Amino acid sequence: MDDAIAACRILVVDDTDFNRTLIGALLGEAGFQNVAYAKDGFDALAQIAAEAPDLLILDIMMPGMDGFEVCRRLRADHAYADLPVLVQTALSSSDDRNRAFAAGTTDLISKPLDRTELVARVRIHLQNRVLIRDLQTYRARVEGELAMARSMYDHLLPSPALCAALTDSAGVTLRSHTALSSDLGGDLWGVLPLAGGRFGLFLLDMAGRGVSAALNAFRMHTLIHELAPHLGERPGAFLTELNERAVCLLELGQHATVIYGVVDGVAERFTYAAAAAAPPVLVPPEGAPLIFGQGSDQPVGVAVGARYEDHDLPFPPDSALVLHSTAVLDTLGGRNGGLAALLESAAVRNAMAGGEAFAAVTAALAAAQGDVPLDDHTLVWIGRGGAR
Repeated sequence: MDDAIAACRILVVDDTDFNRTLIGALLGEAGFQNVAYAKDGFDALAQIAAEAPDLLILDIMMPGMDGFEVCRRLRADHAYADLPVLVQTALSSSDDRNRAFAAGTTDLISKPLDRTELVARVRIHLQNRVLIRDLQTYRARVEGELAMARSMYDHLLPSPALCAALTDSAGVTLRSHTALSSDLGGDLWGVLPLAGGRFGLFLLDMAGRGVSAALNAFRMHTLIHELAPHLGERPGAFLTELNERAVCLLELGQHATVIYGVVDGVAERFTYAAAAAAPPVLVPPEGAPLIFGQGSDQPVGVAVGARYEDHDLPFPPDSALVLHSTAVLDTLGGRNGGLAALLESAAVRNAMAGGEAFAAVTAALAAAQGDVPLDDHTLVWIGRGGAR
């Protein structure tokens, strides 16, 4: 017998001394090592409150408080909702058995007791109990890790103070929409202040989901900030070096899609390089057609020697740049067509003039993705002038 099952606490409740002794002996012979006894329903509830058992063997016909009432009181307390209760009974009619199950009984053991039946039913319910307990422990650990990862994620995103500073120095409004999946993915974005009122902006999406993807994203975030002082002005060289380091950092099969670019308001230009990332989109002023960026190269972290080229997009006043994860495209119906339809919609175009375009885009995206998206969603909006 598994040690965890043998050590489970079993409480035997019976008003007859002989029955308690018999059940205890049968359980002891079968290898169960932790058996306690209660003489009636009141004694049982007191002992359960002091130390909850893993399984209850309960006589149904007892004076004072019968087994039906013990079951009802236990099931009324959420703490004992999953406690296995095996009722030993001589009741033979279907009505009596239905009454026992309605009160909260897990299973029935016939009287007179049969050793094989008793041991088999106790073992199977304790196996289920141990399995459920292990799963609950695992779930609590995973939820704790996810909560920690989400907290780390929030601390790595650009602060409101930094975004406000960029509004003053670069003359842009920087806003973002993020929606995390239930198991957390590897999306991150951030900004790197540069000289002359310019700044670098990156959007990173690690392959995979869960805590491991988030931790890899945090590692990549560290690499990005290490490279920023040296290569932050040159997006293609930046991604090329990031790839070389990522190959050494990430395990085989792990990789990331990344876009990194420099926003230059004076030159009215966005210079960027992309590694399998969704291309950036320029939303021009006055209803002009959208301008999509160039296609991208392979992800970072796949192989050494990859080279990434610089590309340019115009960034005139009263326009907006949109960077987004591929999950945004999936939510809006596939490739760029769904996003284009949204950005060219009357709601967004009309909102451009009033400075509410970002709100219109994110409202539509939130409606499409649902309460808990299947993958992380990130959309970054960089507006100039009235394109907020």
